Amino acid sequence: MTASPVPPAPYEPVPFVFERLTPSEQLRRSRAFLATMKARRSCRFFRDEAVDEELIVNAVRAAGTAPSGANQQPWTFVVVKDARTKAQIRAAAEEEERAFYESGAAEWRRALAPLGTDAVKAHITDAPFVIVVFAQSFGVSPDAETGAPVKQKHYYVRESVGIACGLLIASLTYAGLATLPHTPSPMGFLASLLGRPENERAELLLPVGLPAEGATVPKHALAKKSLEEILIWR
Repeated sequence: MTASPVPPAPYEPVPFVFERLTPSEQLRRSRAFLATMKARRSCRFFRDEAVDEELIVNAVRAAGTAPSGANQQPWTFVVVKDARTKAQIRAAAEEEERAFYESGAAEWRRALAPLGTDAVKAHITDAPFVIVVFAQSFGVSPDAETGAPVKQKHYYVRESVGIACGLLIASLTYAGLATLPHTPSPMGFLASLLGRPENERAELLLPVGLPAEGATVPKHALAKKSLEEILIWR
């Protein structure tokens, strides 16, 4: 007999809960959030200082509210705070990065040049936390009769995880923390190091903490496209 996953629950509508704000409060919130996000910059220099773990938990909870294809929520957030594990991640990431910088990817390296990046990834071990976001390429559900694991197709996985990552970074930024979206390529070593199952692939490595004294950002990173370049009214 072919195993089949537990069928989804039938559609059952519930009331939509919505707080209607006054126009002035809408603008106040909108402007405050915009101001916070405009000041956000990726930070490569972190101080060795503890950060309240609730800030990380709340940010992951916020990321977990993201919309996703069929509400399948195809993501896993692994928060690494163990120094030894962070050191292992850094060593593996730097190995991949050295291979990249020594490769023939000249066009990509030219694009990165104004950001001043190199194969040294001290931010991984300096930051008190490293959040690794995994995308679940497929789900695993118990068979309705036997309980055996059965693969479940996931829809719009990367789009869904991308939205969740955006919410994660925004939440951490709003809480007064610095982050650095890092995507060492390839990232397969992260699933192995962190003991993740075969249906998960790493999408983002995100060091989180407070910026180091004297931390700098590349001038190039200050330049953002103008509103006229990114907004079209129809």
